[in-house]
Amino acid sequence: MYKIPQYIIHITNSLHKAGFEAFAVGGCVRDILMNKIPKDWDLTTNARPEKILEIFPEGRYDNAFGTVIVPIKDGEGEMIDNVEITTYRSEQGYRDRRHPDQVIFEGEIDKDLERRDFTVNALALRISEDTDTEKDIIDLFGGRKDISRKIIRAVGEPSDRFKEDALRMIRAVRFSSQLGFEIEPKTEHAIVKLAGSIKYVSNERIRDELVKILASDMPYEGIMRLHNLKLLQYILPELERGVGITQNRHHVYTVFKHSVLSLKNCPSKDWKVRFAALLHDVAKPDTKRIQEGDATFYNHDIVGAKTVKKIMQRLKFSNKDVDKVVTLVRFHMFYYNVGEVTESSVRRLIRKVGEDNLKDLIDIRIADRLGSGVPKAKPYKLRHLEYMLDKVREDPISAKMLAINGNDLMTELSLEPGPKIGAIIDVLLSEVIDDASLNKKEILLERARAISGLELAELRLKAKERIEEKKMEDDKILKKGHWIV
Repeated sequence: MYKIPQYIIHITNSLHKAGFEAFAVGGCVRDILMNKIPKDWDLTTNARPEKILEIFPEGRYDNAFGTVIVPIKDGEGEMIDNVEITTYRSEQGYRDRRHPDQVIFEGEIDKDLERRDFTVNALALRISEDTDTEKDIIDLFGGRKDISRKIIRAVGEPSDRFKEDALRMIRAVRFSSQLGFEIEPKTEHAIVKLAGSIKYVSNERIRDELVKILASDMPYEGIMRLHNLKLLQYILPELERGVGITQNRHHVYTVFKHSVLSLKNCPSKDWKVRFAALLHDVAKPDTKRIQEGDATFYNHDIVGAKTVKKIMQRLKFSNKDVDKVVTLVRFHMFYYNVGEVTESSVRRLIRKVGEDNLKDLIDIRIADRLGSGVPKAKPYKLRHLEYMLDKVREDPISAKMLAINGNDLMTELSLEPGPKIGAIIDVLLSEVIDDASLNKKEILLERARAISGLELAELRLKAKERIEEKKMEDDKILKKGHWIV
């Protein structure tokens, strides 16, 4: 049996010695019964918050729900955990379908367990040095049986639970994805009936549940369950637009089915990469055109990146997460064919997408291929790309990787500090990206001397022309490979 941490035993013993009850409650009890290590510890007691603070003066209490947070530190004073201790409570009235209108502190644990969302979370365990999960557990709603049956079932009447807090509908899906459980039919029926009330839930709370679904062991099943229970249309309506939208001769599936299958086949466990795999073709319904009897989706990557940015901003994702997912969607169509793509074009790809995103882009491509029903996940050309990436990994793709810098230009060419220095560097970088062998100090200084007499505007134009010239080459290759998936 899992050994309960000593600091948890210490907390419950301290409450017992002060004359109060104390139980572990919720997910940590469920995890113990499933032979998992609890991620978080939640304790509940009949002690009121002010009494809890008397016993644990280092705790803090700054909410209306009776929860005192007690910090746990190791022998060196380093933080190792924050334990939540909550007074038994019941809740009444949910006019906004998000928060209780009234929180009532209770003296019995029964009332506290009645307010919880699902039976597998409505479990309490008496903690001591020799806790016995057979004798010391309180299970009023059949949670243990539901764990053994792998069932998510609402406590009491499902509609009542979801009217109290509409987020619980998404949480049901999230738990099913994390635990590999089915949702009990009556609970499912209530979700379908009340799905529209998800609009009362803040985007931040929806975002957090969505991330947990994407990060779970069953993200595909989670997204499909959101779809089947009529929730996805309120969370990701842009994705739902792909339902029934047929594609071209390279795809046997509709846009929506291809998208969710891409998620299913994504080799990455990073939720951001999985999210990009799910949304990489989100703009296909907007860009679909019929030409010569077949469907085209020109620029769906560019339009899709803009759509994904709007989605993630609506759901209040951080700018860092938005940039990551948007970049993966924007460049998921990168073209690569052995013999046609040069080292310089690979360097430009690295410069555009960032080295940290390269493996993730390949994972998106693998997901895209498998989600299209293509049997071979990583063909020779993708393996060759990985070889080329390793080959040019040390080549210069940014100004800081050049063999000279602004100080060298000022010293060797007697140039004054100013924007002209940066313009010369830009010209040199554009040439070195095209030919890495030029990245030698003597060669770059000689080239810098040759162009240093140009005016600032001319230098900027020269750098821009060079970049545009290579961009046109890349675009030509991209158009040639438009049908490649």
